[in-house]
Amino acid sequence: MIPVESGPDLAGGDIRGIVDAAKEAVRDMVKSRELPPEPLATRRYSGQFKVRIPPRVHRQLVLEAAEEKVSLNRLVAAKLTRG
Repeated sequence: MIPVESGPDLAGGDIRGIVDAAKEAVRDMVKSRELPPEPLATRRYSGQFKVRIPPRVHRQLVLEAAEEKVSLNRLVAAKLTRG
């Protein structure tokens, strides 16, 4: 793997350098018989993940869900969907 310090100048917008670094990383992985990671866009997702929030926020969300007569899950999913 290419050390981060030797990578392309990301702050300078060096797109060609990013592409070259990615190609070199994949070649290095192939040489060492490592499997390249699966692209995020093609992975399957379960639709579940844990989020740690402060107890105060948890309480506020529970109260809001109760006021709206929906589950906490439904309330949070709606908020995440709306952005």
